[in-house]
Amino acid sequence: MRQSSLVVVANRLPIDDSVAPDGACEWRRSPGGLVSALLPLLRHTPATWVGWAGGTGPAPALPDVDGVRMHTVPLTADDLRDHYEGFANATLWPLYHDSVEQPEYHRSWWEAYQRVNQRFAEATADVAEPGAVVWVQDYHLQLVPGLLRELRPDLRIGFFLHVPFPPPELFMQLPRRAELLRGMLGADLIGFQRSQAAHNFAQLVAKVLDVPATDRRIAVDDRVVRIGAFPVSIDTAEMAALAARPDVADRAARLRHDLGSPEQVILSVDRMDYTKGIEQRLKAYSELIAHGHVKVRDTVLVQVAVPSRERVGQYQILRERVEREVGRINGEFGRVGEPAIHYLTQPFDRAELAALYRVADVMAVTPLRDGMNLVAKEYVAARVDDTGALLLSEFAGAAAELPQAYLVNPHDLEGLKQGLLAALRAGPDDLGARMRAMRAHLHRHDIRAWARSYLSALDDSGSLLTRLGAAG
Repeated sequence: MRQSSLVVVANRLPIDDSVAPDGACEWRRSPGGLVSALLPLLRHTPATWVGWAGGTGPAPALPDVDGVRMHTVPLTADDLRDHYEGFANATLWPLYHDSVEQPEYHRSWWEAYQRVNQRFAEATADVAEPGAVVWVQDYHLQLVPGLLRELRPDLRIGFFLHVPFPPPELFMQLPRRAELLRGMLGADLIGFQRSQAAHNFAQLVAKVLDVPATDRRIAVDDRVVRIGAFPVSIDTAEMAALAARPDVADRAARLRHDLGSPEQVILSVDRMDYTKGIEQRLKAYSELIAHGHVKVRDTVLVQVAVPSRERVGQYQILRERVEREVGRINGEFGRVGEPAIHYLTQPFDRAELAALYRVADVMAVTPLRDGMNLVAKEYVAARVDDTGALLLSEFAGAAAELPQAYLVNPHDLEGLKQGLLAALRAGPDDLGARMRAMRAHLHRHDIRAWARSYLSALDDSGSLLTRLGAAG
């Protein structure tokens, strides 16, 4: 079996199954931010990506992607139901997002989570060469670092959590809290989006496991585990170049015309998730219309809400509530040919998304809780003429990096309305100054800078980055 000096371990592989024009099945690189960050680095050293290919049944044999080997971990239908939809997304996801929805706890889900994490750890142990660097990603695989250290103590192991990490009083609800913390502590370096998350983790470890812990270091047996904040970012240059393309600019002009050439366009792009604050945003917008602060003919809201986890009951209920509210608002305030809200549920390719970003005078990103929210950063990167306003939740990780946005508390309906009005009414000088500052920050802190920052901290000898050379 071919082994690699750098192994990335994530729930999903960075490829999608698609159908070619001739009807044949083919695998293509997916457009995710993590893929964009790591593939330029991975090309320069023998690298493997361990993950699930989607679907159930035996693991398919997959081709390399840009020189990176794909190693598939299979999931059964029971694994998908109990590990992915169950413990990962009905227990950990709501718990880590401030229990916006009540987490569910089932022993069979925990057993499936253990089983799948063990499978990922064993697959990783098989493909990592002696002394390799392994980078484990996100909440689906929090036991993998500890399991992998038992199998391969020679490895340099990193773990990065892409979602928030909750305060101790919430995490303490988790029935198997100690096991989950010990799993993460198998890593040499644990990365979080924000410093507060690292602080929460250190407090929990000290309380639950009774070990010495600070916000930067935790003593575990004879090892020291380092923790810290490494805010994830986007491929800023790629999004800016895409938004500047003439065909994207033409598409943006057509989209504004199709929307009725309004004076102002408000855009929101979300997964259909109860953490995204979609219902609160719709209510705030409808009240602005009802009180005469916004006129439908002059201002339109485009809400993109791509369905996700549709087999999970909470998500089905949320979609029904959102669609009912959109229908109510359009029925009450819209006119023939002039809906108050343009509601779209299909996914968009990158070029279409860039065109939407160029159309939007105000980008409303108002999650109730979010680890980072890369949509906010994509919007800023796409505003190549330094125009536009970003309305951003205080509870998105991006708020710590983009203080020039119009920051709002999405739980405060009046504050949300006032923030939206301020963004709509801002003058061009104020908007330009804010956008230039945010764009300058993103150019300095793009996704390659994030990846190099984390990997250099993980591989403190510098040998890995030396092998990677000047990539990224």
